[in-house]
Parts: sequence; structure tokens; C-alpha cells
Amino acid sequence: MNHLYPGLFDDQYGGMTHLGQIVKDAWVFGVIPETETCKGWTPAQMQVLYDKISTEWEKYAHLPSRLPPDLSERHARIHNEAIARARALGWDAALDDSD
Repeated sequence: MNHLYPGLFDDQYGGMTHLGQIVKDAWVFGVIPETETCKGWTPAQMQVLYDKISTEWEKYAHLPSRLPPDLSERHARIHNEAIARARALGWDAALDDSD
């Protein structure tokens, strides 16, 4: 059976999963538009997306602190919004050890 990604906003706590992280990082780097939640994407499509963002992160040693100002600001905005959504859905980072 093929498992399709439910989309960022339908993922656990609005995307606080490994796959949700991939989508958010793809937004940060402009690999996909912020309107694309990847709903219905196959594992193969998500792997291709992961490979693309991994290549982007390599440029900055996979460290948000090394992002240039424009990407740093976008990263902070996207991730702060995701944390606020997740908390509104009952997410507690202290209890989330699934990753």
C-alpha cells in the first residue's frame, strides 16, 4: 500500500514531524512555494524534495545560524508560525520524543 503524505497542515500537530520539517525547509529555500503543503505526495516525491533541501542546507553546514539574513528571517518566520500552530493543537515539545 502506498502511503501518501497528508499535507503539512494535516500532519501531526500541523507538521511537527520529519516530513513536515522537509516541507517547511523547502519553503525556506524556495524549493516549493509556501502555498504547497505536499498533500497527496508519494514517498518518492518527498524523497526528491528532501534531497533538494539537503543540498541547500549543505551550503550552510546544515546550521540555521549560517543562513544569510534573508533566509534566516524566512526560516524564523516559518518555524515560529509552525510552533504557534502546533501549540494551538496541543503540541508540547517537552513531550515529543518521536523524532
